[in-house]
Amino acid sequence: MTGAGGPPEGLLEEADGLYALPLGEFTSVRDARAKEVKGTDAALATAVKALRKPTVAAWVVNLLVRRDSDQVEQILTVGAALREAQASLDGSALRELTRQRRLLTSAVTARARTLAAEDGQRITDTVAEQVEATLTAAMLDETAAQTLRSGLLVAPLRATGLGAAEVGPSLAIPGSLGFTATSRAEGSVDGDGRGSAPTLSVIDGRAGDDAGEARAARRAREQSRREAKEALLDARAAFSRAQRARKRAVAEVDELEATALRLASEIDELRRRTATLEAETEDNDERLGDAREALAGADEELAAAESAQDEAEAHLDSLD
Repeated sequence: MTGAGGPPEGLLEEADGLYALPLGEFTSVRDARAKEVKGTDAALATAVKALRKPTVAAWVVNLLVRRDSDQVEQILTVGAALREAQASLDGSALRELTRQRRLLTSAVTARARTLAAEDGQRITDTVAEQVEATLTAAMLDETAAQTLRSGLLVAPLRATGLGAAEVGPSLAIPGSLGFTATSRAEGSVDGDGRGSAPTLSVIDGRAGDDAGEARAARRAREQSRREAKEALLDARAAFSRAQRARKRAVAEVDELEATALRLASEIDELRRRTATLEAETEDNDERLGDAREALAGADEELAAAESAQDEAEAHLDSLD
């Protein structure tokens, strides 16, 4: 059943369990859960199957929300006070709360890294920056704060300072603002992703121990298979990326080699043209020298003729 304008009934509860899982288990458990509910609720199964795997940074934030809700509430409390100080233009309060924000987001990010490490997930500095940016966004924007509290992040948040944050791309389920993630102690999420606490039973004496060991061994094998499948998928994706990168590199090399041949040909042509122009210049210089000598001779002859003309005119005048 689907609520009016909202997600299918039961989807939030399914998502709450799935986004509490270790990151490496998300895809396999999500797909298994979708298959389980398909027979009784096809719409819910489709919606579960469509839930996106969170990025590492989003997963760390979701983990923090469930494992250390007190830290998260402190973040949101200081954030609400900070937004109130901004609205009231209280400069002194704003400066103090801004200082607290920086210290608090740094400390809580460190706590989140510790929680992730306890779950076997190494956090890079880049991911830590994304976690801190998400916490900052939740302090500066009320919509981002609600998104954080849901524990349903699939991508980190970032404050823009330009009005309400755009949380849609970061939220697993549109329309789930107002939902609050279930707080869980470490190890409280069961294998189907629904978040129920594990049930332990004792069967008299050694038989109970054997059954428990068998279940533990089975879980360990299943976990190893899931991790191996994830590793294979990652390796295949990396191989595909490497193939595409090599194809692009080959195309670039071919293009640049063709350009090099064209430029070399043009250089040769320019050299031939330069040699021809130099020969023409030398020939022109020789002809120019001859022409200048001829001009000098013509100037001398003109001067002599002019002088003779002047003498003839003077002689004629004297006869008159």
